[in-house]
Amino acid sequence: MNNARQKKLMWVIAMLVGVAVAVGLILYAIRQQTDYYFDPTAITAGKAPENKRIRAGGMVVAGSVKRDPNDPLNIQFQITDYKAVVPMTYRGVLPDLFAENSGVVATGELQGGTFVASEVLAKHDENYMPPEVAKSLKAEHAERGTDVNNGQFIPATSMAEIDQRQAEQSQNQAQAQSDSQTQSPTQNESHAPQ
Repeated sequence: MNNARQKKLMWVIAMLVGVAVAVGLILYAIRQQTDYYFDPTAITAGKAPENKRIRAGGMVVAGSVKRDPNDPLNIQFQITDYKAVVPMTYRGVLPDLFAENSGVVATGELQGGTFVASEVLAKHDENYMPPEVAKSLKAEHAERGTDVNNGQFIPATSMAEIDQRQAEQSQNQAQAQSDSQTQSPTQNESHAPQ
């Protein structure tokens, strides 16, 4: 083989190797960025991998949103697909549209049965539901032959209302505790068993 042909062959081989490496790197990057979606039923059934980045979605369970009193950025809540419930934790500022009885999709990791979210996305308006959540709920209700919430609309509860309700509950508990401590001894004696 002459020298010119050898150089051309080496160029072709080098180009093919370069293209193969580039394609391999692109596929690797795409695979790393792919977050598999799991609904609460799949998560509780053990189908979701532990300590691996995934997405989970569902409706926020009413009354489940709790803020840490010492760290208001630390939030715990639960999501449901009306078949199973998954506890979630999130540290950060929730989207303005985050509310109870509304759809969310979170990205994060499953750790010991609790979904630790690094990102929480809320619905766009009262008629919007994330496509994955809508598909999951539709399949679930078709399977059971029921309509979501038996056709009843459950309004979303805003974070401001949740915080206000929790503050009122804390005040009521403090008031009840203070009332029980200020009870006079004669009242306590009158209720004593004879």
